[in-house]
Amino acid sequence: MTNKKTEETGHKAGIRRENVAKILVAAETVFAEKGFNGASVGLIAERAGVPKPNVYYYFGAKEDLYRRVIEGVCSIWLHAADTFDETEDPAQALRTYVASKMDLARSRPYGSRLWAIEMASGAPFLQEYLVGTVKPWLESRERVLERWIKEGKLAPVKARYLFYMIWATTQHYADFAAQIDVMNEGHPLEDAQFNEAKETVIDLVLKSVGLRDSSIAA
Repeated sequence: MTNKKTEETGHKAGIRRENVAKILVAAETVFAEKGFNGASVGLIAERAGVPKPNVYYYFGAKEDLYRRVIEGVCSIWLHAADTFDETEDPAQALRTYVASKMDLARSRPYGSRLWAIEMASGAPFLQEYLVGTVKPWLESRERVLERWIKEGKLAPVKARYLFYMIWATTQHYADFAAQIDVMNEGHPLEDAQFNEAKETVIDLVLKSVGLRDSSIAA
């Protein structure tokens, strides 16, 4: 009897995880396409293939779902810089971070566009998140770069502005994909083209702080 209850509990938990994942993916797309005001829970449920009440059951109000989605996108971006705590090689840290941000722009374009919409609107839903999470994160990354500069590993640079440049450049490939497509004869960048763009961005970032790519053999 116990085993049967355990199996049923596990099955229900699996269904819940699956539904939550489907709703989050659908919500990321719908919010990016329609904005917060234009998106509806009904449309999100339809895209996710779940009953509308399920969305409310798992996430509560539309605003709660919106915050969950957009904060989730940013959380992935922030973790992309974990390498700053894992290596004392500035070139490796920056390469890994920029490459991750570029790859996320390609794999999660709707999330990037949603973030851009929220910021362009004055961040009405994310002020506390920006102050309580993003700003402390940025300050912690700044301290690492400033230490490397003092140790002579990096050319002097205002770390905050370097991060702004990285954010703008990497997220451009998601937020302005339509423009890039037009410049590319009306087609999205092929994998080889995107990889070339990624390596170019990495190279420019490293050169801007006086570094050579440590992944390239001498």
